[in-house]
Amino acid sequence: MSVTTQPFITDIAALRKHAKEHIERGPVTENYEGNVQQTIDLLQTALATEIVCVLRYTMHAVAAAGINSERVKEEFEEHAADERLHMEKLAERINQLGGVPNMNPEGLHTRSASEYGAAEELIDMIKENLIAERIAVEHYRELIRYFGDKDPTTRVLIESLLAKEEEHANDMHDLLVAKEGRPFLNN
Repeated sequence: MSVTTQPFITDIAALRKHAKEHIERGPVTENYEGNVQQTIDLLQTALATEIVCVLRYTMHAVAAAGINSERVKEEFEEHAADERLHMEKLAERINQLGGVPNMNPEGLHTRSASEYGAAEELIDMIKENLIAERIAVEHYRELIRYFGDKDPTTRVLIESLLAKEEEHANDMHDLLVAKEGRPFLNN
């Protein structure tokens, strides 16, 4: 029994020729099907959202007080570290696409999908973070659908961030249930 093989889809000579053209574009090649500038703009919003989340979680970790605050503070610190990694991954992807990550604090609140918040009580901090995580989850799901097959690298990045944001939302929900003694969200 002979095995038939499919011919390689791309002509190697053409592939090499195209790779040598427009090298100033870095990894963005001719067959990139997305709109590079629109992708960068969308990622800038996600980046701003992650920066705000780093700041909010860090502030909450510092300000959390009360008899049962230590476990919650630790959770806030862990989430701040995760959000910082998300921020760095998004900034790196923006850079790969030829953009400059916008980490300027000026206008950050208008670029971010989530809000910084103003909670002073521990329970309100948990609620603010749960709301912010739910915003990130919805935003990232929307981005995943948008990128689809047009930009699989960005889609896979956002999928990895989504998984972590869902975990964060679950953590905040669990803390809220523990503090209030009843489920906050209905299925």
